[in-house]
Amino acid sequence: MSIAPSEGIFLHKLASRLFPICRSITGNGVRQTLTILKEYLPELRIHEVPSGTKCFDWTIPDEWNIRDAFIQGPDGTKVVNFADSNLHVVGYSVPIDMQITLDALQEHLHSLPESPDVIPYITSYYNKTWGFCLSHSQRRKLQEGNYRVFIDSTLAPGSLTYADLLLPGNKPEEVLISTYVCHPSMANNELSGPLVAMQLAKWLSKLPARRYTYRFVFVPETIGSITYISRHLEHLKRYVVAGFNVTCVGDDRAYSYLPSRAGNTLADRVAQHVLRHRAPSYITYSFLDRGSDERQYCAPGVDLPVASLMRSKYGTYPEYHTSKDDLSLVTPAGLQGGYEALRDCIIAIEIERRYQCTIVCEPQMGKRGLYSLLGTRSVERAVRMRMDILSYCDGRHSLLDIADLLGVPISEVFAFVEELCKHNLLNPVE
Repeated sequence: MSIAPSEGIFLHKLASRLFPICRSITGNGVRQTLTILKEYLPELRIHEVPSGTKCFDWTIPDEWNIRDAFIQGPDGTKVVNFADSNLHVVGYSVPIDMQITLDALQEHLHSLPESPDVIPYITSYYNKTWGFCLSHSQRRKLQEGNYRVFIDSTLAPGSLTYADLLLPGNKPEEVLISTYVCHPSMANNELSGPLVAMQLAKWLSKLPARRYTYRFVFVPETIGSITYISRHLEHLKRYVVAGFNVTCVGDDRAYSYLPSRAGNTLADRVAQHVLRHRAPSYITYSFLDRGSDERQYCAPGVDLPVASLMRSKYGTYPEYHTSKDDLSLVTPAGLQGGYEALRDCIIAIEIERRYQCTIVCEPQMGKRGLYSLLGTRSVERAVRMRMDILSYCDGRHSLLDIADLLGVPISEVFAFVEELCKHNLLNPVE
């Protein structure tokens, strides 16, 4: 488990600020969230796309906002209150203010009998209805009688909000980092992704040089990524060489990998390489287990090289889509680990390339001070690493190939390659 240095602690504190915001696929909650992220990423660009806009086979829906909601019992007590948890209201519920019997109300209530103490997360984006979510324990205590149901919401033409950030590099080819900002108060399934993506962007922006250009995208899940692809498809297809869908990267139980549809892209190879050395017991899923925006980025006709590196994958942990996905499930150490794993992937992409040995046959290492007569194990290992790397630097094997062959992190191979380049024994091959 990673120790939680400053990044993880900072991200967890920021999660506390973002957690109470009621987000959905449209609305002021998304705007508020992106505005806060912009405080840390001043170059973040926030965009609005009007309701009714066609995006391939989809249409951007009306904008939804909510101010208040409650269920008032027969004795006048508020038995369910949106002010207590924004999960209490079914997402995209239409406004309503009426009296209703308990039997009629039950048709609009949602709870989990198998998890009686949690509030489930339920939405109805494209079907106009209303509803409330509550714990099953709470539901069983409801008494017969008439109830007042009140939802102060609006569902009207507006826009879908998303944000992006471009960090230019020496090459026009891009690495895509996409995450989503559309769930209400859930920590791992929602906040961990945009927080880690934000931290990656902050780190990359401070580098003195970047080999690749980096495109960060903060969108509502599904409809947001479809919208973004529809506006940038040809550019993305031409320039994106690797990408990651960043979600569920905040707990400290596991590491997980879900491949792109192709399964053999640079992003796939890098994610597996990093996890083999960071968390050898990581869980590998199939693309058949997909369920987030990798569906859109890897869809036929789009076919972007996007994979997912996660902590506990969405849908696999018991707190998923419930009120238990909170700031106790997401930890500073978990966020730190998720950030470091994706940062290592980016480092690997930056340094991945092929090299060609400049010497015909085996070079004389001793005259260059690269071959010691001392017989210690560390010296012997270093000499062996240099010779093994030279043996495979034939212009065809990449550093990732060599690192996987030798069973060491690519960063370790790169350190030796830099040394060998200084001695004019290797040249990079473009």
